[in-house]
Amino acid sequence: MLVRLYELPDLASAEAALAAADAVVQRPLVLDARRILSVVAEHFGDTAPGWADECHACLLRQPPTCFVATRQSVVLGFACYDATARGMFGPVGVIAGERGKGIGRALLLRCLHAMAGDGYAYAVIGWVDDPAYYRKAVAAVPIAGSEPGVYRRALGH
Repeated sequence: MLVRLYELPDLASAEAALAAADAVVQRPLVLDARRILSVVAEHFGDTAPGWADECHACLLRQPPTCFVATRQSVVLGFACYDATARGMFGPVGVIAGERGKGIGRALLLRCLHAMAGDGYAYAVIGWVDDPAYYRKAVAAVPIAGSEPGVYRRALGH
């Protein structure tokens, strides 16, 4: 899906939802990588085994192209950009018990605003499971003929 980064919703409503969930979203430091990657592997490794690798790549950049949501230093979710290819958003995940609280939307918007700040005009959201969510959250539109897209280059595909 394609997102126009010059027409993003502001962060105010997402920040309010985070406050209500007693959570914060921030760019982590590389010294937090093991803790973040263990959460990604534990909560998403069975269904999306490559996410830890993509997240790891984003954590090693300066500045990291990854954001994490935490509550009292406990990792609740993560979102990355420029992982598999430049200009792409994802992966993103919120642990099961924390979904539906606006944490995922806050992670999405923080990443997309960071991408806009990095000079991107558009973002590509790859491998979308719920297109309606992204249409509503950021007015994303489908890109015809784009699946599996860049992922067709993965080993074994």
